[in-house]
Amino acid sequence: MSLSDSRGAAVHLFDVDYTLIRKSSTYYFLRDALREKFIRLGDLGSLPIEWLRYKFGIIHGDFIETATRKLAGFRKEDLERTARICFERSLRANIYREAFELIQELRRQGKRALFVSSAYHSLLEPLEEYFGVEGSLASALEFAGGKTTGRALGAVLFGPNKKQAALEWLAGQGIPPEEVWFYSDSYTDLPLLESCGHPVAVNPDRFLAREARRRGWEIRRWKETLG
Repeated sequence: MSLSDSRGAAVHLFDVDYTLIRKSSTYYFLRDALREKFIRLGDLGSLPIEWLRYKFGIIHGDFIETATRKLAGFRKEDLERTARICFERSLRANIYREAFELIQELRRQGKRALFVSSAYHSLLEPLEEYFGVEGSLASALEFAGGKTTGRALGAVLFGPNKKQAALEWLAGQGIPPEEVWFYSDSYTDLPLLESCGHPVAVNPDRFLAREARRRGWEIRRWKETLG
């Protein structure tokens, strides 16, 4: 479906990892954090194994929370500095050109665009600024005394939690879900995809691709990056 077909939508929601960017924002952040010696290899724990389980559709319910515990004790300013280094070094070049151009066109039309992601907001702020979106519904790290506690502040926006956060935000804005477009690559976003009137599977994993074909949802293939 072309962009002209989407002009009546009240708001466009975008997943971030593997949807707007080629890989996970956490992957890019951890890779650059290792380069900057912000974290050590031992801090990653079982995260690489849990990532593989996720990609193969085997979800360990609290894998994000488990990974977050490894991030206890980091100063907020160091985290934000590393996130900006990561954006300049890795994230910007791996943004899908089609995604960037779509959001810029939506903005020119006066449409609202928002990120909805399980990634932590501290990692997404440079991306928000670059895209010019109004913000993100994202997971949040808990801080105490200017340092990470190793816990999330509130719920991690993954699966049903992402759906709940998005629907609560839409209700607060007076926007019916049937008027909303949601773009995602992942089967874990099925709860929100099936709640929105215009679900779009972008570069879908094999589980989401199968479900999108079964339900007749739009499928888009974004390939070219800004890099």
